[in-house]
Amino acid sequence: MQKRRQASRRLYPLASDGNFPSPRGRTEHKMWIWTAGSLLSSLLQRSLPHHSKCAERNLRCRCRYDRNPQFLRAVASGSGCYIHIVENTALNLKKTAQIKGELKGLKSLEHLAEMFGITDEDVYVKAEKVADAVLADLYKPEYVSAELIEKIAYAPRIKRWKELGIMPGGAKAEVFKGVVKCSTNLNSDPVDMLTDCLKLGISTGVYGLTLTNLLNDVLLGQPELRLAPVGLRVIDPDYINIMITGHQHTIFVDLQERLISEEAKTKAQAVGAKGFKLVGCTCVGQDLQLRGAHYTEIFDGHAGNNYTSEAILATGAIDAVLSEFNCTLPGIEPICEELKIRQICLDDVAKKANAELMPFEFENREEQSSIIIDKIIESYKERRGSVALHLMEEHGNDHTLTGVSEGSLKSFLGGKWTPLIELLASGEIKGLAGVVGCSNLTAGGHDVLSVELTKELISRDILVLTAGCSSGGIENCGLMTPEAAKYAGPKLRAVCEKLNIPPVLNFGPCLAIGRLEIVATEIAAELGVDLPQLPLVLSAAQWLEEQALADGCFGLALGLPLHLGLPPFVTGSKTAVKVLTEDMKELTGGQVIINGDAKESADILEQIILEKRQGLHI
Repeated sequence: MQKRRQASRRLYPLASDGNFPSPRGRTEHKMWIWTAGSLLSSLLQRSLPHHSKCAERNLRCRCRYDRNPQFLRAVASGSGCYIHIVENTALNLKKTAQIKGELKGLKSLEHLAEMFGITDEDVYVKAEKVADAVLADLYKPEYVSAELIEKIAYAPRIKRWKELGIMPGGAKAEVFKGVVKCSTNLNSDPVDMLTDCLKLGISTGVYGLTLTNLLNDVLLGQPELRLAPVGLRVIDPDYINIMITGHQHTIFVDLQERLISEEAKTKAQAVGAKGFKLVGCTCVGQDLQLRGAHYTEIFDGHAGNNYTSEAILATGAIDAVLSEFNCTLPGIEPICEELKIRQICLDDVAKKANAELMPFEFENREEQSSIIIDKIIESYKERRGSVALHLMEEHGNDHTLTGVSEGSLKSFLGGKWTPLIELLASGEIKGLAGVVGCSNLTAGGHDVLSVELTKELISRDILVLTAGCSSGGIENCGLMTPEAAKYAGPKLRAVCEKLNIPPVLNFGPCLAIGRLEIVATEIAAELGVDLPQLPLVLSAAQWLEEQALADGCFGLALGLPLHLGLPPFVTGSKTAVKVLTEDMKELTGGQVIINGDAKESADILEQIILEKRQGLHI
């Protein structure tokens, strides 16, 4: 029994023909699962190889054998994470509006209000109604259609989703239903479970990604292009340094302001420090870097991604870790213990074993900020002088281009996408590639595949757009500096040198995958085509978190090719593998590509881009 369990968990490598070999070496008929109720179902129906009862019995056995709920369970979990984030963000916006607090991004508020059909003149009434609209959609039952999706998503995609029967209901209810389906002796139809994955992908993308970004913009300010330092060099030992990890930037709104108050500075100076600095790590650090133009006094810079967090702590110059979500690795716990670094968790979903839990409460935010500041000062006093510093002042660089968003990039191009479209049409930029998602310690090692794939893509004149922990490794390697143009192909290099931009544009946290979707849909709308027709590909080369799989399902629902360096939890089901890698092209236009080699992956993605260009006659 133990051997059978181990065999069922094994990841099967790709065969020479690019397909997954049959599990346990069995020879099986090429069969399809029958289902009903939508165009998605009818497109998946295929004739059985024989019409005998034996064939029908084999099909039923195949259904049972193919049951592989791990992928749906992971996607539901990942989607739930994003819905948790957008829910808290909307609540924080609503409560800020109710107390008439500061709204830094009024332009984003106007944009949201226009999309939602909200016309109130008072900005605070408008902000509260925007937040309420988001929350109302999140809380709908699964059987009630979400309203905002039709107001936000691209019309041709909505039409296709309706044809396929994958328009989601309430986002939280969709997560609930997905989890239920994965329970024992329930759903045994891999196609039906993949249908749920696409629904979850859509609600993840619209709410967890796109809307979280726009709500953050209202509260925290819109991104602005600038050159900024990145890497371990950003850590200044003369300050009390706080490493922040997670995804929920709005939790830090009050604390960010209080850390630069005269009262806080006086307290820091009393114990021998110049003041306080926030050191960015993981996606909340990327989001703070994205908006760094608004926070130059408190923010030191983005030091690194999920696995870099251990090295950041090992410098000895971090005095506290504030975490509110993943990717806060459990591996930091013994390091914090050894180096006397205080850990405080601001959301119980991110509670670490040896961390103090102080759940964020908007109503008590001022008191909580004061308590946190005092606790961090105590940590500084207890550890500084007794813990050796091992700074890495040469790590990273001082001039990474940051602050890239759909708004700032469009403004840079003169307020319209025409210059980028013309560069694509002329072939000076062959295509666009979104290198997104996590980093992991496999697929070559920490950041290895992501960085090497990015180099391969830009050498082929493909402009790379990044979002997520992968951005941290790519920026620390210097690929987001203007000088990185030397690594690009001749045509892309000429474009970069002319515009003084890097060949890799950093959109920030994994949440910013929603910003990439906005860029893609606006370009598609200007061209009058659907998203699958664009010379655009995605890669989550070193995915790790379940959120990355939910992101990937959004990409597939958008109709985009999705490259993964490692297979997700589907290799136990040949039907699921075939649907994702082959038949998804008939359904949404997307497809999954599994390849762990940077050059081979770049070859495949480049060929797809060339085919898309041919389809557009460019």
